[in-house]
Formats: sequence, structure tokens, C-alpha cells
Amino acid sequence: MSSIAVPRAAAPRRTWSTDLPVLLVAVVWGASYLAAKDITTARTVLAVLVLRFALVLPVLAVVGHRSLRALTAAQWRGAALLGLILAGIFLLETYGVVHTSATNAGLIISLTMIFTPLAEAAVTRTRPSRAFLGAAALSVLGVLLLTQGAGFSRPSPGDLLMLLAALARTLHVLAMSRSKSVRGADALPLTTVQLGTAVAVFALLSAGGDTTPWATAADFGPREWAGLLFLSVFCTLFAFFVQMWAVRRTSPSRVSLLLGTEPLWAAAAGIALGGERLGAFGLAGGVLVLVGTAWGRGAAR
Repeated sequence: MSSIAVPRAAAPRRTWSTDLPVLLVAVVWGASYLAAKDITTARTVLAVLVLRFALVLPVLAVVGHRSLRALTAAQWRGAALLGLILAGIFLLETYGVVHTSATNAGLIISLTMIFTPLAEAAVTRTRPSRAFLGAAALSVLGVLLLTQGAGFSRPSPGDLLMLLAALARTLHVLAMSRSKSVRGADALPLTTVQLGTAVAVFALLSAGGDTTPWATAADFGPREWAGLLFLSVFCTLFAFFVQMWAVRRTSPSRVSLLLGTEPLWAAAAGIALGGERLGAFGLAGGVLVLVGTAWGRGAAR
């Protein structure tokens, strides 16, 4: 086995050249909650979801047409089933962010990093470490405080929807890791089939909705189109290709660690750009969520 020696001065530069695009993905994902809230209402959720993913789906299909043809029938069925779960995730997240703040949405959804190891431990019948259980308790306490705002009150419907979205994300991760039908399939065709299935679900549901995707698009002004293109191009297409590129140049753990900063950027965007305010309870809860998820991620590894 041969290797090429990399000069010491070049190694950090190469590391940062890989880390920065991944960190940018976390930033745009964090800002996506505010962008979705800005261009979406309860009436237009389904229409916006159709438009968001229909814009990028042809690009994925063209780029990955060869790998799509290589999928077996079982892999198509498995990817389509995962696409149904993915559709549920986006529905819960988008309806959730309409009915809560972008800051709350980004922080609550980060509980996926706690729920997933707990669910995996339950499935495999292994006991989580005490450190991880402590991190999980800290995160849950943080969410309870976060949803109270300036004082103790009932969590909003949007907060509860985001909590369900975090559970749905956990189900999606477990299904992907344990489904035998999609093992060995490349990420590009697998993602394309999942998004195609999700778009079909959104289009079917929107057929009986208050407004169609085309009517919603016709009502969009420059601000709404800018937000939609941000969600489509940066938060979906750019994010997917950066992840595929980065995971081949660095470790999956490093990519996961950088993407794990998403809730921090969600809070920053909501407060700095959206004018949102957390209050004393909310601020304390947000800090506990960030500390708990970071601690839990380390304990899980």
C-alpha cells in the first residue's frame, strides 16, 4: 500500500476547505426555518412543498439517471417507503414552523440527535450509558423551558408538531439503517426516489387543498421567490451534493458534528433576522438543548 505525504502546512488548509462547505450547509439549514416561515402560511404549506422539491427533482434525476436505472425493484420499493416517511417529516416540520417561531423549530428538531440513539438502544435491547441518559434529560428539560417563552404556559401546536417531526426523523434514520432492501444503493438515486415519492404525496394532497401550487406561485412576489429558491437550491440541492462530496473527503463523524450546529444557526437566524425573542425561560431552555444535544452526541459515540 502506498500513500502520498501531505506537507504539514497543507493539512489544516485541506481540512478547512472540506469543513467550510459542510458548515455552510448547517448555516443554510438553520436559516431554512425562518425562510419557510416567511413564505408559507397554513393554506399554502402543501403548495410550497410541491414547488420546493419539484424545482430540484429534475436536476437530481438527470445527474443520477444511470444510477436510477441500476436500482433493483426491491430498492425502488424500499426507497419509496422511505419517501413516504420523508413526506411526513416535511409536512410536520412545515406546518410546525408556521405555528411556532423559527428559533423554537430549529432547537426542538435537534432532539432527533437524542431520540435516535435512544430508539436504536430500544430496538437492539442495549442500555444507554448514564452520561447519555443525563444528556437526554437535560435536552428534554431544555425543550420544556424553551416552549414557555416569557412564562409557564401550554406549548403551542407548532412546538408539538416539531416534536413529532423529530420523532419522525428518528423513524426515518432507523428505517434507512435497518431496511435490507436499500442496502448497497447509492445515495443519489435513493434520495431522488424518496423526494419523488414525497412530491407525489404533496401533489396528491394539494389537489384537494385551498390553493394549487401554480396559483401559489402566481401570487409570489420577488421576496417569496427568493425564499423558495433558497430552500430549493441551497437547503436541498447544494446541501445534498456537499454532503456526498464531504463524506468522501473526511469522516462521517466530522460531517455529523458540523451539521449538528444547525440548531445554533436556527436560533441565530430567528433572533437576528426574524426579530424573535426567547425570554428568560426560553433562553435558558435553548442553552440546555444545545448543551444536552452536544453532550449526547459525544456520549453516543
